[in-house]
Amino acid sequence: MTFTYRIADIQLAEQGRTDIRFAEHEMPGLMAIRREYAGARPLAGAKIAGSLGMTVETAVLIETLVELGADVRWATCNVLSTMDHAAAAVVVGPSGTPERPAGVPVFAWMDQTLDEYWWCHAQALRWPDGSGPHLILDDGGDATLLLHRAVHHEKSGVPPDPAQAHNAERAALLRLIADSMAEDANRWTPIAGGIIGVAEETTSGVRALRRLHASGELLFAAMNVNDAVTKSKLDNIYGCRHSLIDGLNRATDRMIGGKVAVVVGYGDVGKGSAAALAGQGARVIVVEVDPICALQAALDGFQVTTLDEAAPMGDVFITATANCQVIRPEHMARMKHMAVLGNIGHSDVEVDVAALAAVPGIRRRTVKPQVDEWVWPDGRSIVVLSNGRDLNFGNATGHPAFVMSASFTNQAMALIELYTNAARYPVGIHRLPRIRDEEVARLHLDALGVRLDRLTPQQVEYSGVPADGPYKSEDYRY
Repeated sequence: MTFTYRIADIQLAEQGRTDIRFAEHEMPGLMAIRREYAGARPLAGAKIAGSLGMTVETAVLIETLVELGADVRWATCNVLSTMDHAAAAVVVGPSGTPERPAGVPVFAWMDQTLDEYWWCHAQALRWPDGSGPHLILDDGGDATLLLHRAVHHEKSGVPPDPAQAHNAERAALLRLIADSMAEDANRWTPIAGGIIGVAEETTSGVRALRRLHASGELLFAAMNVNDAVTKSKLDNIYGCRHSLIDGLNRATDRMIGGKVAVVVGYGDVGKGSAAALAGQGARVIVVEVDPICALQAALDGFQVTTLDEAAPMGDVFITATANCQVIRPEHMARMKHMAVLGNIGHSDVEVDVAALAAVPGIRRRTVKPQVDEWVWPDGRSIVVLSNGRDLNFGNATGHPAFVMSASFTNQAMALIELYTNAARYPVGIHRLPRIRDEEVARLHLDALGVRLDRLTPQQVEYSGVPADGPYKSEDYRY
């Protein structure tokens, strides 16, 4: 088998295969999916384009989809979220060699430029014959965004103007679309027309899908994987609780105990981050705009105040809001000397690094990869991690494999459901039923030595809850 791909170094494949083997041991959900569907191959004939961080855990997901019968192409969802050895192992495949790769076409490497990032997405979304995927697996909505913006401009016949973009990342996307239209004025519209649906992994991606649906622009069905309990709680709370501290320690190796940590946002990601920092002995301050989240933070024992008040108090600042321009230069200018600033929320927009770079007289000094000291003319400085992108990827290796097993088992189930029961899912936003959520949880219990108790016949009759589930209604909020 020969194919095109672009990665950092295919000779890293052996190291990647070793780490994939270790990850498989920690991902019982995906391994159970492989066993369950080994004969049926429910994704046979399906072409799947992925936009999700190219880690060793993602490698296990990709190879699970292949075992289920899918034809897969892949790009990363973040310029800093690729493990180069994992990308190499996926390209080589379980039975290939670096000289004769026999795996999956991957277009991803660590520390891409923005133009390279969008180029990689274009490669993942187009097969060699010019056709596109049946399904998209998206993390943050960038593959979906590319298609929708390209179709919009192709239908209008007017190429986009990158100079009108509100940030550098969007400008790079518009350059790609403009260049594409110069080559082929109708490249992406037929591709979008052939898509059955997308399975979306993240809060920000689901938010973008809802905007598209509300405006009548959504082009295909969408499965909201993010709001599965076994994704949102495990990934956003327990995953962040692990990977935030990992990223901070690798980046700075500073003592966290006794310091003041400011967590901006107290959704699930903020809850996991605050718990992690408090567990290290930090005094945590929470910043919120949502009164319910603010009340939760207060009842959890955290001080809650405004960012203006917290700015001069914190030693560590973590954004977790899925919003833009959350921490701006006027906040940074009031922070303590050598305060650490990082993001674990959405992409690169929460910490306004572009505005920081425009501050007159400020200098940027790279301490080591993904750790930068920004120095004001008076000598005072702050330390920014991963250039404002997700520090758990840029400074560490993302969430642990066990957590990602739950998220990715949901993704595999969502793709199977969309492909095998497409008629059930018209254009709109859908969720897997609660019984599937419970199934994902069950698949991970044995690995933790968990034994479930069981309802008696009398309890079933009294409560109306089936002995085998679902145990909660679809609208129950865990």
